[in-house]
Amino acid sequence: MMSAQPGRGWRQTLIWPIVAWTAVSLSGCGEIDYYAQAIHGQFALLETARPVDTLLDSDHVDERLLRRLRLAEEIRTYAVKKLGLPDNGSYRKYADLKRPYVVWDVFAARALSLRLKQSCFPIAGCVDYRGYYAYADADQYARDLRRHGWETFTVGVPAYSTLGYFDDPLLNTFLFDPEGELARIIFHELAHQVVYVRGDTMFNESFAVTVAAVGVARWLRSHPRAAKAYDVVDRHRRAFQALIRRYRGRLAELYAGTLPPAQKEIEKRRIFHEVRMSYARLRASWGGYAGFDRWIDSGLNNAKFGAFADYSQWVPAFRALLAQQHGNLPAFYKAVKQLAAQPADKRHAELNALAQGEVESSLSPEMGSQPSGGQAN
Repeated sequence: MMSAQPGRGWRQTLIWPIVAWTAVSLSGCGEIDYYAQAIHGQFALLETARPVDTLLDSDHVDERLLRRLRLAEEIRTYAVKKLGLPDNGSYRKYADLKRPYVVWDVFAARALSLRLKQSCFPIAGCVDYRGYYAYADADQYARDLRRHGWETFTVGVPAYSTLGYFDDPLLNTFLFDPEGELARIIFHELAHQVVYVRGDTMFNESFAVTVAAVGVARWLRSHPRAAKAYDVVDRHRRAFQALIRRYRGRLAELYAGTLPPAQKEIEKRRIFHEVRMSYARLRASWGGYAGFDRWIDSGLNNAKFGAFADYSQWVPAFRALLAQQHGNLPAFYKAVKQLAAQPADKRHAELNALAQGEVESSLSPEMGSQPSGGQAN
């Protein structure tokens, strides 16, 4: 954006359980309060939203907001015409929520595991977090989990997708981000409306990350000033991701090993110390950029490292699949839908084969030199 909050970067998008009201009748009393806040939060957001066209014609909207709304309209049109993303009511309205994030999500993992605690919902399926529209509610849930031995990570989220069930509005939580980041968010969220597989967060997020990366690379060609600013921040983001991915792998090996639990705890603390030292060296090379300080300084635990994996694991596979389609996005969407229809074990086997193939390296990561091929079906 990139903002100083890593939760606004590599943890950009989370699917919200938009049919929470159907779950109230299926849940115990202890869950009713949770679903009630989800219902209230979603509909309060929709009630706040106002049509962008109306705001653009108003004499009572400040110029800064008008400029951003015009930019968002340009990006939205590009998404449809050049990237084949859905042409519907999403991002045609704007809501000022008077808060920095739309939801706060809580991730939890055990002391010697990177496996995240799941919550399951109708339609959305099982996801590796639980979201709240108020920080206080999220914090209370995290406190309850910690009392029962879980390590937790609470992160503010500026945007989420309702998968086309509602028209997702532009929000103040991301509208004023740098131009390239605003485009990335809109492309990412719209991609969730193209393909979504219940209970397969890695598949869904990796697909959306891939579409957003391709879309931003193409959009930035005609926006050189935004491209320069985005490139600097994106290089920092990718370097940070690589660092965390490396140490996440070491933690996974440690927890899968045969050391006694007490020794694993000692090694875990040593790895976390190495993470902080490595980040300090990386940060020094950035000439003062401090975008990920809060992620590091707020404490390292398994919930943070566990959450990290969901949004990038299959990106190389999807890039390889896009390369097979010669960068044609509608053809790519069709191929992804075919993958999505397969049983999970077969789907993951094919993704693994794609990720290990040589075709990815033959094209640039963003496939930016290829035509989009028109609108998706």
